[in-house]
Amino acid sequence: MPPHAFVYTELQISVPFDQGPWRQVNPVIRQQPGFLSKTWLFGLGTQSLGGFYSFDSVENAKTFVTGYFPTETRRFGVTHTTRVFDAEGVAEASAEMGSPYFGGIAEQAPGAYVYTELQLSLPFEQAPWRKRNPILKNQPGLLNKTWLSGLNNNSIGGFYAFETVEHAQRFALEDFPAETARLDTAYYARIFEAPPAADASRDLSSPYYS
Repeated sequence: MPPHAFVYTELQISVPFDQGPWRQVNPVIRQQPGFLSKTWLFGLGTQSLGGFYSFDSVENAKTFVTGYFPTETRRFGVTHTTRVFDAEGVAEASAEMGSPYFGGIAEQAPGAYVYTELQLSLPFEQAPWRKRNPILKNQPGLLNKTWLSGLNNNSIGGFYAFETVEHAQRFALEDFPAETARLDTAYYARIFEAPPAADASRDLSSPYYS
């Protein structure tokens, strides 16, 4: 089923992914109300652990980030970042970019992911996605993009899958900063290596591994 909400998480931790607790955590995550899928994230250069989740409702996503997730990270003794995004409003824009959450087929396993969020507040129907999507489709190495619209604050962001880390770096370090400069806004961006977390992500029905 198409998701109604996305959740982004990242823990203030540094650990090789194969030493992370995903085998213990995955069964518990599967039991969370409304959970649909998770793509594990492994920070490039930082070895941080995180995830990009889909849920069947905003309410269940909020329950996850206010209930289960803080309890789990407290058990590990680390702080964290969480964000909740409304998925319904970005469906058309994301489907046009081949998002696997909205009908896109993941024919190639990604080499890297990029997460971005702009420091602005703009209802998604006013976002320039129709102008931006044709440009993004020519981005070297881009496999697909899922647009993000921040719950309550209307921030604009994206979750991108790239063929390689090098493609992701070029986008995150060169092209994306140039675009945000034109928009006159600050931003948050993270690059994640995909292969180390592939098995853990498949185990939680990540749509990036068809």
